Amino acid sequence: MTGAAGRSGGARGLLRAGLVFLAAVQFFVGCWALLFPRSFFDVPWVGMGMSYNAHLMMDYGAMSLATSVVLGVGAVTMRQTMVRTGLAVYLVFALPHLVIHIRLLHHLTAGQRVPLLTALTAAVVIPVVLLGLTGPTRRDTP
Repeated sequence: MTGAAGRSGGARGLLRAGLVFLAAVQFFVGCWALLFPRSFFDVPWVGMGMSYNAHLMMDYGAMSLATSVVLGVGAVTMRQTMVRTGLAVYLVFALPHLVIHIRLLHHLTAGQRVPLLTALTAAVVIPVVLLGLTGPTRRDTP
């Protein structure tokens, strides 16, 4: 194995654990939104006062499941390119997602804002930290 696998045992274990965590969260959220779209939408920080659209909720669920696959493959193979791709895919969603919710906070109570912003900020910080654990760029071998 090359790339991320070349890191020290502790860093490699932390990287793998982080990937598994992110993949599991995406899998859980994806299944929920895909199989029970109304239930997912009814969470106050999901619907945020907007009209329900089952199609969009199920599409979001399917996209989340796809993201969980990319992160999961990275966790299993620990190939640097796959790990970085999975984390980049996650960040491309997580950062705009945080910004969108910051702009829509007026729909939430103060008690809902704090946990939401904490979770969404962590969703950006965790993959950034994990990217730092991937080490210097190496060429993956087939």
